[in-house]
Amino acid sequence: MQIYLDYSATTPTRSEAIDAMQKALTQQWGNPSSLHEWGQRAATALELARMQVASLINALPESMIFTSGGTEADNLAIMGIARLYTKPQHIIISSVEHSAVSETARQLEELGWEITRLPVDKYGRIHPLDLQESLRSHTVLISIIYGQSEVGTLQPIEALSQIARDRNILFHTDAVQVAGKLPIDVQKLPVDLLSLSSHKLYGPQGAGALYVRPGLELVPMFGGGGQELKLRSGTQALPAIVGFGVAAELAVQEMDVETPRLIGLRDRLFDKLSHIPSLVPTGDRYYRLPHHTSFCIVSPSCRPYQKRDTERITGKTLVRQLNLAGIGISSGAACSSGKLTPSPILLAMGYDESGAIGGIRLTLGRETTEADIDWTVIAIAQILDRLMPKVALCRH
Repeated sequence: MQIYLDYSATTPTRSEAIDAMQKALTQQWGNPSSLHEWGQRAATALELARMQVASLINALPESMIFTSGGTEADNLAIMGIARLYTKPQHIIISSVEHSAVSETARQLEELGWEITRLPVDKYGRIHPLDLQESLRSHTVLISIIYGQSEVGTLQPIEALSQIARDRNILFHTDAVQVAGKLPIDVQKLPVDLLSLSSHKLYGPQGAGALYVRPGLELVPMFGGGGQELKLRSGTQALPAIVGFGVAAELAVQEMDVETPRLIGLRDRLFDKLSHIPSLVPTGDRYYRLPHHTSFCIVSPSCRPYQKRDTERITGKTLVRQLNLAGIGISSGAACSSGKLTPSPILLAMGYDESGAIGGIRLTLGRETTEADIDWTVIAIAQILDRLMPKVALCRH
């Protein structure tokens, strides 16, 4: 049995998207910028995909800029605004951003920009008052992730973006994990920039998009032929974009049925895993991505952890053990040069370094069943009982 529970990392490309990509490769392979028939066939396919992706967030098609993925979309949003200014200004982000935002902000900080990183509560959620109090006269951009990929917490994006709109400050959100799972309407949501990624909603890897509010000026990241409204030069990766479009259109059609199903499976997994003493839920249980569960592995409270008894059980340990059992999940801590680095997301939420290397994430998708959930719970319990035998003592 093979069970994939890492849909927040990537999703399998759905067959309808693959069929559309194959057509693009064999029948619509022209350059969309060319004026002849071959180019126009490609241009027609490109614009259809633009309409399909725009429908995902109720945007005007001309406000969608195709990129290579969510990371490039985040970078274009932040750097595209920053390059409008000849002198460093002030940007606000959260302390739980994806690295595509946090690393870009760090680079700007090295260039003299002031960066405020908003704190979060123990569930990873921002309080709007903290944003209000962080605003300055030279704040030019606020970038807050919509749904946190590691712990699943949803931010109060409507309230946060309204604060920005009331002060005429630009607002960007990374909605990569939310799009296709929860409704997004940029005609109502007061955001100026919003990032999307194809491979998080059953489209192919290598395609993404940035919503740019009509009339908003950005400076492109690199020069070239001026494609994508002169904001993203380079011949478009048409097969990937076409697959993205089909996946986006189907996500909109299926959301009313699929999202409640995922929520039911998510809650089932949460409830069952919460009974394992060495697992503690992370993130907000209610303001949460529909497909997302996350936990932190902790030493049993009934008996102090002693290194001589057993090696520290980390999230990476459980990922490897479950992989041997045919189950795919992920962990938050990163391994660099043989040293395990604590998750910056869990550290920002108040976990100590020991807890921040124990994070795991199980994310669900179209192929996930109740049987997958139940079998995974059994496998995790057995693995932890074997690796942490003291847990059994805690149950009595």
